[in-house]
Amino acid sequence: MKKIIISLLLSIVFLGCASSNEKTQNQEPKLLVGKTLSNITLNDQFGKPQTIPSDTTTVIFAFSKPMGHLCNDFFARQSPTYLKDNKAIFIADISGAPSLIRSMFIIPGLKKFHHKVLILDNEDVAKEYKVGMDIDKIAVVSIKDGIITAIKTATTPNELKALIH
Repeated sequence: MKKIIISLLLSIVFLGCASSNEKTQNQEPKLLVGKTLSNITLNDQFGKPQTIPSDTTTVIFAFSKPMGHLCNDFFARQSPTYLKDNKAIFIADISGAPSLIRSMFIIPGLKKFHHKVLILDNEDVAKEYKVGMDIDKIAVVSIKDGIITAIKTATTPNELKALIH
């Protein structure tokens, strides 16, 4: 019985985290070279509002569950100050998951990490960042003075590490 319940919950999570690029077609993209990221305010995994510090040079976006896990696993193996030392911010999109799953499983799981995770939990807000992006890859956005200078993607820990500077 326990296995059935766990399987059911995992099925709900996988279905709830699925996202569709069709939903983003009519949105204006936020992730474009020349646009600003300085106006982002998102809650971290503890519910505390965060903005992107002015000295940030890299913003990492994970739009899918597998890429979010890859990022969290990678950052968990680094020093607790890895993101700060590299002037980087990590943003995870959990907007596709049902609110019950987010509050009961995803957020409590994120609280166990020593690195800060900013959370995109509003589907309408998340759509603006997904426009034109391959959501099955990690988007690594380089910024200078709050302005996007480059957008690259990664799918492996080594690729991610090479793009964080």
